[in-house]
Amino acid sequence: MIGKGTAMEYDAIVVGARCAGAPTAMLLAQKGYRVLVVDRAAFPSDTVSTHVIHAPGVAALRRWGLVDEIVASGCPPFDVYSFDFGHFTIAGRPRPADGNSAAYAPRRTILDKILVDAAAQAGAEVRERFTVDELVFEGGAVVGVRGHDDGRQPAVERARVVIGADGRNSYVAKAVQAEQYNEKPELLWGYYTYWSDLPVAGFENTVRPNRGWGAAPTNDGLTMLVVGWPYAEASAFKADVETNYLKTLDSAPEFADRVRSATREDRFTGGGVANFFRRPFGPGWALVGDAGYTRDPITAQGITDAFRDAELCSTAIDEAFGGGQPYDEAMTGYQQTRDNQVMPIYEFTTQLASLEPPPPEMQQLLGAIYGNQEAMDGFASVAAGTVSPSEYFAPENIGRIMGQAAGMHPRGA
Repeated sequence: MIGKGTAMEYDAIVVGARCAGAPTAMLLAQKGYRVLVVDRAAFPSDTVSTHVIHAPGVAALRRWGLVDEIVASGCPPFDVYSFDFGHFTIAGRPRPADGNSAAYAPRRTILDKILVDAAAQAGAEVRERFTVDELVFEGGAVVGVRGHDDGRQPAVERARVVIGADGRNSYVAKAVQAEQYNEKPELLWGYYTYWSDLPVAGFENTVRPNRGWGAAPTNDGLTMLVVGWPYAEASAFKADVETNYLKTLDSAPEFADRVRSATREDRFTGGGVANFFRRPFGPGWALVGDAGYTRDPITAQGITDAFRDAELCSTAIDEAFGGGQPYDEAMTGYQQTRDNQVMPIYEFTTQLASLEPPPPEMQQLLGAIYGNQEAMDGFASVAAGTVSPSEYFAPENIGRIMGQAAGMHPRGA
């Protein structure tokens, strides 16, 4: 097996330096590998994002020694998740991940800069404003990248593995023709912006027939508020974003009044995404984050998933490069672990993203959850990723919740 410091210039080239790529580069560099991470952007810079880092993602930041930098940025923590269904609101605190239930919703100008700096401090070479024009193949395997900097100066860099962390429209994934599976169409179209003087009690979510929105506190005393419509109505939403955004809030008059008393501090940003998995590895290449697995943003899982991928993928690559397992075997383990962990929340997310009214049996269950703090905390834990939907919605747990509701509200009482 090839050891560290071979004739190839790098052990790994990571394409994309945001919340999947920078941690992957950091973790590999910490293991002693020579890593180059490139991005078309310079940092700090913004990108379309769900912002929320749920408790498992915060636990990763703590393992990496970076959570204090998020706190120092002034981004407030929150540990209450609420879901306003109109007739009632389910509110709870998630089950902890590594002793922590708090989440954060930092601006990406702040989060990504922290992650990029951490990669550099770990020893990775960070090359900003670098565009990959094509992958370099030899014998059917990827062996490097060909690209240019912002001065159009060309460069060819070689590595044992090229890792695509370049988002759902990944150039790397397209270049290697990564297989897609478990595909579902675009389901939701949303826009977000930032408001001052709009305090929120944690991560506030509101669900109405064919409409939904979520709000979370972010940096600089601002609140991020995203409003979603079904994808089939995207053209109508886009025709007058501000009017439709505000009109949607009128189905919750108290919240609408709060927003109209606030001040919008930025433009509207948004869009929609398809839902899919990609095979995340092949000869000389790998995928992490949205490049390998993309889901609708309604459950705000993207950043947390990116952090999980960074740890799983970097561990698998280290195992392969260190001779512990053949490359295909180690990376197959990465893919299987990723898929097993995210498939239940993927299904839950795509069901929510349809914005269809819940069927009668789900409405009955939600009514039973309301008022039962243990059950509400469990529901919040599903949204936060600390309890799997397959566990929470298992027949035995549903039966227990329904039985407790019957005991609280006996027939005829």
